[in-house]
Amino acid sequence: MAFIAPFRAVRFNTAKIDKMEDVVSPPYDVIDHEAQIALEAKNQYNMIQLDLTKFGGTEISDSRYQGAKATFEKWQQEGVLVRDDVPTIYLYHIDYKLPNGTTFRRKGLTAMVRLHEFSEGIVKPHEKTFRGVTDDRLRLIDTCQAQFSQIFSLYPDAENEAMIALESVCPTEPLCSATDQDGCVHSIFAVTDPGVIKKVQEFFASRPVYIADGHHRYTTSLRLRETMVARQGSVAENSPYNHIMMYLCPMEDEGLSVLPTHRLVHFPGKIDTSQLVEKLQGSFEIKEIKSGSREVQIAEVLVQMQDERAQGTVFGMYDPSGDRCFLLRLREGAMEKALGLGQPASLRSLDVVVLSDLIIDNILGLCHEKCDDEDLIHYFSDVDDALDAAVKESVSASKMSPILFLMNNTLVSQVKQVADEDLFMPHKSTFFYPKILTGMLINKINADEVIE
Repeated sequence: MAFIAPFRAVRFNTAKIDKMEDVVSPPYDVIDHEAQIALEAKNQYNMIQLDLTKFGGTEISDSRYQGAKATFEKWQQEGVLVRDDVPTIYLYHIDYKLPNGTTFRRKGLTAMVRLHEFSEGIVKPHEKTFRGVTDDRLRLIDTCQAQFSQIFSLYPDAENEAMIALESVCPTEPLCSATDQDGCVHSIFAVTDPGVIKKVQEFFASRPVYIADGHHRYTTSLRLRETMVARQGSVAENSPYNHIMMYLCPMEDEGLSVLPTHRLVHFPGKIDTSQLVEKLQGSFEIKEIKSGSREVQIAEVLVQMQDERAQGTVFGMYDPSGDRCFLLRLREGAMEKALGLGQPASLRSLDVVVLSDLIIDNILGLCHEKCDDEDLIHYFSDVDDALDAAVKESVSASKMSPILFLMNNTLVSQVKQVADEDLFMPHKSTFFYPKILTGMLINKINADEVIE
């Protein structure tokens, strides 16, 4: 199954960088234009200079990628970036707090993982990928010959064997640590013991890995391998072009959190609360939440959603135009009655599929293409931001009706089941939190090296 290996990461030289949080960055695909400006202002060595965002101008020219390459080489020459001497598996721990105040530590490891096509069933996705989306990342990694951000993947380990082995020889002091914009503390520890590394490699040899976050970055590496085959005729099994840097977290880790992503739907035209309820009541048992302010109602419906999720699919719905909040419980057989049995049971049971296919597409009549083309669905991980946007848009919009749907999180067990059945979840089905920081570890690709 999966082959993992230690590697010599390129890291920021802590003797020259006072605060790691000034030079690392979030994943490129969550950085908006304002965040990019703020990162650039933090430090001249911020990773935003290397892991280029989509805000590089309307014309994406080769000079943009060549500039990143020159910067990467310059920072190494200056000793701002240094490469470890010994092949290492890196423990990557994150201490964080959820909005409810609960604190966690998520434990993972970073290593090289051998590339496999998804069809081989060794590296398993749960989202569709589109090759055109990877063009920018392919040009960046090919030009710089480096992978700046990690793929976030999961692996099954009910007995926590891999982490126990690695922690048995883990130093007490981290190589580096950084606090991100949410207050999460990211710490990197080096494990170089050959015996332990061999034991962990043997452990992974009988297990697949599941991509949690970074499907398109993984596809980019597959495309890079294809590119190198075209250039040089072949790529050896132990070639750096046949591997990718991954952060790997056990599925059973107590610190693994998947947060919900709420949907603000922009219904074209006007629809009042009574019309909305009438449309939904054939497929859902509907209970109105009437206590207190809108904030109190939202808090109450979220509690009830969590309490009742074991009984089946349940949503919260807030209509800002009428300032009314509801709990929606899916009626037994409603999905099958409306949509038939063509969809696998593992997908029909997903809240995100019920919302996407039954409510948005079937009941509200907004097909996926229309939603994408007209930008009718906005996604929010923060419920307060979602509520604020819904209320503001209900006041300002004259030709559409905003409807906020509140979600429970997708379970890790559901991610595994869907991936094992070679199926795909809808867009924004999972939000693994916290995100992996870019720049804590960099994979420098040297064609002459061997991964073993």
